Amino acid sequence: MEENLKQLQFPGNEIIKIAIYGPESTGKTTLSNQLADHFKTEWAPEFARDYLQEKWNAKKEICTPDDLLPIAVGQMKLENSALQKAKNYLFVDTCLMATKVFSEIYYGFCDYKLDKAARKHKYDLFFLTDIDVPWEQDDLRDSPKEREITFEKFKEALIQNNKPFIVLTGNQDTRFQKALAIIEGLSKAKQLGFSSQDFLQILDSKIPLTQIEKQLSIYKNGVAKANLNRPAVINDGILKLNEEEFQHFSKLFDTKKDNFKLKKFIPASGAASRMFKFLNEFLNEFDIENETINAYINRKNAIELIVFLAGMEKFPFFKAIDNELLEEFPDFKSWNKDRQNYYFIKWLLDENHFDFSNKPKGVLPFHQYQNDIATPIEEHLHESVLYSCANGISNLHFTVSETHKLQFENTLENVKRKIEDASEIKINISFSHQQKYTDSIAVGFDNKPFRNHNGELVFRPGGHGALIENLISLDADIVFIKNIDNVIQNDAETIAFYKKSLAGILFELQEKVNFYLLKIDSIPENEIAVLVNFVEQQLNNKVNLDFSKYTLENKISNLKEILNRPIRVCGMVKNEGEPGGGPFWVADWNGNTTLQIVESAQIDFSNEKQALIASKATHFNPVDLVCAFKDYKGSKFDFRNFIDYNSGSVSYTHLRAHETGRNLVCRLL
Repeated sequence: MEENLKQLQFPGNEIIKIAIYGPESTGKTTLSNQLADHFKTEWAPEFARDYLQEKWNAKKEICTPDDLLPIAVGQMKLENSALQKAKNYLFVDTCLMATKVFSEIYYGFCDYKLDKAARKHKYDLFFLTDIDVPWEQDDLRDSPKEREITFEKFKEALIQNNKPFIVLTGNQDTRFQKALAIIEGLSKAKQLGFSSQDFLQILDSKIPLTQIEKQLSIYKNGVAKANLNRPAVINDGILKLNEEEFQHFSKLFDTKKDNFKLKKFIPASGAASRMFKFLNEFLNEFDIENETINAYINRKNAIELIVFLAGMEKFPFFKAIDNELLEEFPDFKSWNKDRQNYYFIKWLLDENHFDFSNKPKGVLPFHQYQNDIATPIEEHLHESVLYSCANGISNLHFTVSETHKLQFENTLENVKRKIEDASEIKINISFSHQQKYTDSIAVGFDNKPFRNHNGELVFRPGGHGALIENLISLDADIVFIKNIDNVIQNDAETIAFYKKSLAGILFELQEKVNFYLLKIDSIPENEIAVLVNFVEQQLNNKVNLDFSKYTLENKISNLKEILNRPIRVCGMVKNEGEPGGGPFWVADWNGNTTLQIVESAQIDFSNEKQALIASKATHFNPVDLVCAFKDYKGSKFDFRNFIDYNSGSVSYTHLRAHETGRNLVCRLL
């Protein structure tokens, strides 16, 4: 009997098998027929229907437990026969899992041979048909009032047996269209080497398969490196202002700001894990019973740990952790210094205590003042009321992780009113999350998808470029952008002065751009040179090398394209050897150069010429940005039209795959 319940398999068979599965009267037969017809292949009908109909017609008898094994054998004959004739796909109207569930519902048990076969049989996907379609009575259907209970039993069986499934809802046509899209996606996933469970995880992530395919290609083939022409330096891409000019632009901003809706945008979704990476490594690798911390430092060349321990007592969180350790261990002060330091670091990071490496950076105690400890959130609010405010209102927008939002809200509750009362500025705060579909799949050095200890794919948040969707959703004219951890102690008013100066520069540039765009269609030939000079000298955007050969109409069209785009003004700092990129003039393959912020990962340091150009950089990545969001007609720019999809970089990080060992994996930025 068990031999007759076996599911036929072909070595190397690439046929995708779909089981149409669910309670009675849910459209399984109709859908199976539709799909087989669409894909020009076979489908296996439900054996039980004809078998039981014949029994009813002959004897007016319904199904009994003795009928279940013959039904199962008959079903497998139909399925195995259809499989031998199928092309690319096989659709099965009901399977042994459904027979097993019906047996358990009606008779309270399932024959062990049927149960074993139902669990063992494999399908690439189950379509669980929902009960949201009308009940149709016939001789064999008898449970219209128990549809919800029956549906849950069918669903529970799939979950318990770890079967890949998707619930199909809607009317006949809707289900068919949904099924087509899902099957096409599953086929693509199989071609890329993913399993059915992987496919369902990808569907849940909402990351398009085409995007994952592109990511895998980038991992394999690499990202094209930036072609550096020269570093941006003062008077060649970087504007250096004197004190008088700073004052001028700051006052210009104060004069005009009430005409604009301002907002401060703060990327804050990251946890502090990277900040404490060296401490996590210390806890994982230090042998407290058999070595000293000094021996560990020498063994690992742990310079960061030396700095941390030397200044530990100055950290704003020191007293809180020290007091808790004393409460937990009354003799803590009598321990040797290595043991004290080890337990301090352990309490700092342990999820049952302070858990700092898993908390968002924004809520950590960053700065110690005489009578107060400030988090980055509080520092940003202090700054915001000083420059990102107009008409007595300051608007802030934080991008946060969904798991961290409550911590942000709790922290803001404690400081928002205090700052509002002191400044007499109303603060409006909004949140958004980095969209899951902007995540990137993680791979190992073999370029194969990385998996966690449950065998699931690992997805990592994209870099700040992924926040373009969050920016697009903002309702603002001018937006100040600054990272959550980019805060300085005691200098809020000085920072505000320079930020207002940056915005003043933006205001002036935007006024000039808008003026030129409004008159450009009627500009005479002899004024084109003036406009080109403005574009190149003040906007740092070079016209094409062949620009002088263009007709007047084409010159105007080209200048329009250059002018009618978002403007960003970046505040730069001097390069003092920090890791990261900076401002460079970058050449495209046509020889045209544009001013760009280039990350170090985008630079080909194996190329001596490129490495030499990078070494001559005088400035570091921008610490502040101010952006104009609307064009000369007052319409909002769609930033997606200005994305360079060919640029990017790959980062490498440690992720634990199993309880032992670490794996270096890659993600896209």
